[in-house]
Amino acid sequence: MKTLFLLLLFCHVSSAVKHSLKFFVTGSSGVPKIPEFVAALEVDGSLVVYCDGNKKILEPKQDWMKKIFEDDPQHFEQYTQQCFENGPNIFKVWINNLKQRLNQTEGIHILQEMFGCEWDDETGEVNGFIQFGYNGEDFISLDLKTSTWIALKPQAVTTKLKWDTDKAIIKDSENFITRFSPEFLKKYVSYGNSSLQRKDLPSVSLLQKTPSSPVSCHATGFYPDSATLIWRKDGEEIHEDVDHGEILHNHDGSFQMSVDLNLSSVTPEDWRRYDCVFQLSGVKNDIVTKLDKAKIRTNWGKPGIRIDKEEPSNITIPITATVVVLAVVLIAVIGFIVYKKRANRPPRPPENSTELSEKLNPETSRANTPPCTQ
Repeated sequence: MKTLFLLLLFCHVSSAVKHSLKFFVTGSSGVPKIPEFVAALEVDGSLVVYCDGNKKILEPKQDWMKKIFEDDPQHFEQYTQQCFENGPNIFKVWINNLKQRLNQTEGIHILQEMFGCEWDDETGEVNGFIQFGYNGEDFISLDLKTSTWIALKPQAVTTKLKWDTDKAIIKDSENFITRFSPEFLKKYVSYGNSSLQRKDLPSVSLLQKTPSSPVSCHATGFYPDSATLIWRKDGEEIHEDVDHGEILHNHDGSFQMSVDLNLSSVTPEDWRRYDCVFQLSGVKNDIVTKLDKAKIRTNWGKPGIRIDKEEPSNITIPITATVVVLAVVLIAVIGFIVYKKRANRPPRPPENSTELSEKLNPETSRANTPPCTQ
């Protein structure tokens, strides 16, 4: 009976998963042959919807998202309106206002936004975030605890002071990312459960460019992206002489990551004390790779042995784009990477208080409007 109880307890604990919904939006000015408005939606790190406002492209990237659009035409229509009308118009207004406020009349300017939420399906805890970047740098974010904007650079102070005065927009934004975003996320997880809940373990390799280069522990092919990769010495995680890389997308929707270990001060005799450990959320057994010179794949030595890390797929998204997710737009690449590193970000505020608020938010209820350009 005790064994059964422990087994049930373990199954319950291991099933808990944190899900995430992130919208990446990018607007640009002065960039020839590049879309002025692109957006993307990620659920649990996977690209779900891509939008190009210039070419009028709204494309679901997962079969289960296509199913949602088929089952709920109104949902599809809401995305269409945000992608082709509201979003481009709003970002154009914001960019023009920022250029005037910062005394910028010419040149290339890029405004990026990332917003969404994270939801723990066991505890029910929800954390929302909204953040803006301007010209490749963090610009302003919303502090949900104080209901005020945070200027992330001196040039954003004027914008912060202006946006802080519009309490209605702040409240509206908070309500959206803490209430309606989780509702979207739960719906998407319900439809995409079989895909989103899968667990794929990676292949793990030890790589080294030159005999004096750090040894890179490289894991590729895992899913989802809730994973960690560390170096240990004598069974204890180490941080000194360790360089962690970003989690990147592969072309097939899986992920890859690396962590480098500088061995310049380590004697050959001590190599056996080190190992690399890959951990995937919800999976009991870790993948442990011992540091063994004979197992290192290198860029020198015998012909035909050269092996490089798998190239991540191009990703372009509006705001960082993400990051990692739209391989089409240079704009997204510039900022998305910056924002993928941030967990929090601000809601979109209005430039002209109530007037702009009404212009940006037609009579449709926010509860029924996709988070893209709220």
